[in-house]
Amino acid sequence: MKVCFASEMRAVDKAAEEIGGIPSIVLMENAAVECVTALYEDFDSLKGKYAAIFCGKGNNGGDGFAIARHLYKRGVNVSVYLVCGNEFKGDAKINFDIISKMNINIDVIHDTENLHHIIRANDIIIDAVYGTGIHGTVGGISYDVISEINDNSKYTLSVDVPSGINSDSGEICGICVKADRTVTFAAYKVGMLMFPASDFVGRVTVADISIPDYIIEEQNIQINLIDKEFVRDNFPVRENNSHKGDYGKLLVIAGSAGMTGAAYLSSQSAVTAGSGLVTLAVPSSLNPAMEAKTTEVMTCPVEDISGHISFGAEDRILELLKKSDAVLIGPGLGRSVDAVRITESVLSSSKVPVIIDADGINAVARNMDVLRKCTCPVIFTPHTAEMSRLTGLDADYIEENRLVVSKEFADEYGATVILKGHHTIVTAEDGTQYINITGNSGLATGGSGDVLAGILASFVARGINEPVAAAMAVYIHGTAGDIAKEKYGIESVTATKIMRGIPYALRQILQVEKR
Repeated sequence: MKVCFASEMRAVDKAAEEIGGIPSIVLMENAAVECVTALYEDFDSLKGKYAAIFCGKGNNGGDGFAIARHLYKRGVNVSVYLVCGNEFKGDAKINFDIISKMNINIDVIHDTENLHHIIRANDIIIDAVYGTGIHGTVGGISYDVISEINDNSKYTLSVDVPSGINSDSGEICGICVKADRTVTFAAYKVGMLMFPASDFVGRVTVADISIPDYIIEEQNIQINLIDKEFVRDNFPVRENNSHKGDYGKLLVIAGSAGMTGAAYLSSQSAVTAGSGLVTLAVPSSLNPAMEAKTTEVMTCPVEDISGHISFGAEDRILELLKKSDAVLIGPGLGRSVDAVRITESVLSSSKVPVIIDADGINAVARNMDVLRKCTCPVIFTPHTAEMSRLTGLDADYIEENRLVVSKEFADEYGATVILKGHHTIVTAEDGTQYINITGNSGLATGGSGDVLAGILASFVARGINEPVAAAMAVYIHGTAGDIAKEKYGIESVTATKIMRGIPYALRQILQVEKR
């Protein structure tokens, strides 16, 4: 599923009319029908309900006028309130002229003195004020209308995008509608998936308004939403005539004194996600503990200094690397000088993909030149603070420009980047980006990132294209977190519970039947 900037969506609409031969008024009609369909999903019956539709002067208002007609024909007591005057043009004027000839109450809002009474008297509020067409900051009557809707509405449906949201950046333009349901058309809008706007969209439906797939595909839109179908379509099929070596030989370099949990979670998650063979290279003094903790993971004790990996382990690690299909380095590795040297050695020697996580990221951040010398595919898994160390950019700037920062870094260093956070973003070297919407705030717990790294490494070791593997991993990780939330409650989600959710997430996504 594509995710569009406003300009890209306008280009899609234009191409639908000019190339696809679909008049824009047809798209508006289809949009209105989809909004009404969404209301039927949320209410047992609409007949006899009271609905107030707040309309702006652009096409979003035109959608509102068409919705009013359909609701009126279905027995809903509809009132239309004009927020930005009563002069319209194009498709919006056509639909306004139609409802003007029907027995639908239409009022122009000049002041908001009694607006809270009006809103409270209605069962349904429909926001069709701005959509993607907002410019500048919301003010005047529009500000008051949105404020009253947020304070008094029992149920709010926003048309395309909640009014007041910048549909490109996710910025709140002074104030925005807090929707219970948003029906957006043809594709997600980028801003709806960015913070803080993503907290205001409610339940989102992406409505098919009859724009052919080829029209959207020809626009070269680079941002995608990860969904179940994407994961299912890219998940490798297990052949009956196969053996463990066919499902990836993964090397995990992880762990230090006090951080054995990270080594365990990352390596065990790789096994749980389907890896055929996982070898954990761990400081030798920690090996007895890891052997006691792991069953399916093979451990390989390597030279250490006081519970931290020693550069003396280099030869053994490079020997293991030659027998591996991928390597994950960093979970709980520590920030010693020797850990930095081992990380650099792996990057300069590896012929297979390297996943750089946690302390591996911190190691690379101390010497970014190592990335220019390595020839293997590299995947980074930073959260915002780690991305700040890698780029030297302020954390607040990164949070406000997550798509741009990820894209610039991936392009500069030829890497795949998983920028973790609220709606994790995956960016490929060629600029293709994926946004994930699974998961919840319960994932903000120690060890959660180690579980993600293990899932990712498992998929990469199985030969899945690195950006695709990354997109699949974050979706499955988030789904496992959602399963843990449902079972235990959001406050009790832990990394181990997320890991235990992986099999259920895979089953849910792949639709494996019981036997």
